Amino acid sequence: MRHASRAIWLSLGFLFVALGFIGALLPLMPTTIFLILAAGCFARSSPRFEAWLLDHPRFGPTLRAWREDGAIGPRAKAMACSGIALGYALFWWAARPSLLIDLLVAVVMAGCAAFILSRPAPKERP
Repeated sequence: MRHASRAIWLSLGFLFVALGFIGALLPLMPTTIFLILAAGCFARSSPRFEAWLLDHPRFGPTLRAWREDGAIGPRAKAMACSGIALGYALFWWAARPSLLIDLLVAVVMAGCAAFILSRPAPKERP
């Protein structure tokens, strides 16, 4: 059973890495959340792949900052909140929702933005 569980975590890790790299190329698809999920899956299945991801020159520092401090950098915060605002504007323009749905979506998205903005900035590492 343990072997099957490890294989499932490993497979999920690779799926999330693939989605993360696709997200790095597509403007409206997130990258970091998929790589955070991949690192978590690899932590349960493969220390080698976990280390590969955490040591990656492009994504590693962001993943380590999240894992160690729950930190999000200022540029990432700005991009995430801009994406949330753009997503809400596109939703409102395309769906023309009722007032109740409009307010519900606005509150959920504002809550997500507030969470992102409440995260500390990454600490400077020597």
